[in-house]
Amino acid sequence: MLTALIQQSCTPNVEENKQRLAASIAEVAAQGAQLVVLQELHNTPYFCQTECVDHFDLAEPIPGPSTEFFGTLAKRHGVVLVVSLFERRAPGLYHNTAVVLEHDGTIAGTYRKNHIPDDPAYYEKFYFTPGDLGFHPIETSVGRLGVQVCWDQWYPEGARLMALAGADILIYPTAIGYESSDTPEEQARQLQAWQMVQRGHAVANGLPVVAVNRVGHEPDPSGQTNGIQFWGSSFVAGPQGELLAEASQSEPENLLVDIDLRRSEQVRRWWPFLRDRRIDAYQDILLRFRD
Repeated sequence: MLTALIQQSCTPNVEENKQRLAASIAEVAAQGAQLVVLQELHNTPYFCQTECVDHFDLAEPIPGPSTEFFGTLAKRHGVVLVVSLFERRAPGLYHNTAVVLEHDGTIAGTYRKNHIPDDPAYYEKFYFTPGDLGFHPIETSVGRLGVQVCWDQWYPEGARLMALAGADILIYPTAIGYESSDTPEEQARQLQAWQMVQRGHAVANGLPVVAVNRVGHEPDPSGQTNGIQFWGSSFVAGPQGELLAEASQSEPENLLVDIDLRRSEQVRRWWPFLRDRRIDAYQDILLRFRD
């Protein structure tokens, strides 16, 4: 399955961001892409660096203007498209939501981000209600897509539940970067950990992993921090955690990768982790903490 990862920087101009994405989608589709994955909250700068009620004006319903815009692109180019939107579900109720659009432009399914961070420059709990759709792969013409979003990628439970529900691939739209006061050594450790934990999900579940991040520096409007330098490095790992492709740390890039979904069957025969799980011994995983 020829898969495209579109790694982009974002400007304050929403229409400009969408048009640049449209151009990239057309470009990768012309090269044969069947599945196209965009980064987290790609229509706008990462507005969660501050808590500001005016930012709720950026949210929109699903279906809505963006699903119509990107659905038209999916149909025009005949691709399955994973997009990431700020969803206005009801007055006062908002989610960070991934939408999968079929190649005919229809909505194949949605996933609402379950794990919501609340850290300096990542004040997402102010904006997003945790997801309530569970961890269920979305059926498409190219396979069953186990889509999660950013902070979800640090948690093995979601990846495992997607695998147990029959996902063919794990997909993580992302917006993550460095705070400029971090030392170069600390920055390197963070980036390595981010990639390593997701490659671990690939190994533990025998599934390929796609992670798409943004690039560029985005200032903190409040001035409390020096903003975020998004570290790019979008990548694809195979079902043994092998790195199949990796994008630039600093530049926009369209990354095309041919992913063989059939390899998971063979890898799981070699490493039968699902066979050997002790499901009778894991009850305490539901506890917040074990004394």
